[in-house]
Amino acid sequence: MSLTTTQGEQRVLLRSISWQTYETLADNPDRAGRLMTYDQGLLEIMSPSMAHESDKSLLGRLVEMYSLVRGIDLASSASTTFKRPDLKRGFEADESYYIQNERRVRGKREIDLAIDPPPDLVIEIGMTRSATNKLALLASIGVPEVWRYDGETLWLGRLANDDYRSIAASEVLAGFPFDDAVATLKAVGSASETELIRRFVEKL
Repeated sequence: MSLTTTQGEQRVLLRSISWQTYETLADNPDRAGRLMTYDQGLLEIMSPSMAHESDKSLLGRLVEMYSLVRGIDLASSASTTFKRPDLKRGFEADESYYIQNERRVRGKREIDLAIDPPPDLVIEIGMTRSATNKLALLASIGVPEVWRYDGETLWLGRLANDDYRSIAASEVLAGFPFDDAVATLKAVGSASETELIRRFVEKL
């Protein structure tokens, strides 16, 4: 077992964990607030910090406000547990959304990746470095686009040939103003979140 702690955020990595044990732990309601990533025997359990939760929630709200103003249909899947038993891989994003595939999952209360698509967009907040190769895991499951924010920069990756290539603009949420989003995230504490979101929306 390995342990990483930074700014109140804690990651525990467990090795040689069976798929059955992972499923049991993932279905345990007592682990609320802890995010799990399972990659072929490696199980990482992350307890998020206040800073982590603040950034992920605010960035998610910016995505949702942008989609509202621009009339883009989306379905939030937030930190849903997505599992692929055939790959022995599973993950929970900080935030995730169906956009292009919104109609395919509209009204569904459960997602089965054997028949349903993965989310079109996954947002990850990285205050500490994950011990698992999260990008490789997301690529194997077929997530088209990933955004990663580390408290300073927002990186965008688009799936191509089983890997993510860096892109300058989102392909699943066209026109999203990343510079304004990062400025909003960095302004946390200077005004209420409601005020920061209002300023963001005024620029759309």
